[in-house]
Amino acid sequence: MTPRPHDLLWLRDRASLHGITDAWVETLWHSGLPVVVRRDVDDERIPVGVRGMRREQRAAGWVAAEAVVKRVTPEDLTDLNRLLRSPFVSQQPVQAAIQLAQRRWPWAWGVTGSTGYALATEIPVLHAASDLDLTLRAPEPLQPAQFTAWQALIAQLPCRADTQVETPAGAFSLNEWLRDGRVLLKTNQGPRLVRDPWHREA
Repeated sequence: MTPRPHDLLWLRDRASLHGITDAWVETLWHSGLPVVVRRDVDDERIPVGVRGMRREQRAAGWVAAEAVVKRVTPEDLTDLNRLLRSPFVSQQPVQAAIQLAQRRWPWAWGVTGSTGYALATEIPVLHAASDLDLTLRAPEPLQPAQFTAWQALIAQLPCRADTQVETPAGAFSLNEWLRDGRVLLKTNQGPRLVRDPWHREA
């Protein structure tokens, strides 16, 4: 399957990562750490981002598909047994993910951001104020009322949680869409203000 935004990729070696000149990447990053797929356009390569231990340590680069040796998707990180075995199981974002994983939902969903990175790597990038970043797959149009149960549980979680809804056209903030009726749709070509995130009308 073609890598999608938020997938974590492990690469064959340091030379597989192209287009990054940040000094901290040269010092800290190695092929034992994943990169995260980001949104951009390139017919030949996969757009990726590298994260360091600090919030300001973010860099954008590119990799060839044949350099990828392992892939972990956000959906992989919602497995209840995996969550319960995590060394960060006592952290509030992981506890929140466990609550979501104990329910059945009519869509695929996953964990992204710092919580997803920690679950996939067991590197302690979580802290007391960490949010839970979520992605929800919606290949077909959904109505606001269909999110009632999801939003009700989100409101009861022990930490702040943010849901990005992925459509074939891009991704949007669920809270923003439910509140305003229109959203900034994040696409490979940049953000677009839309009312229907599935059809990308201006």
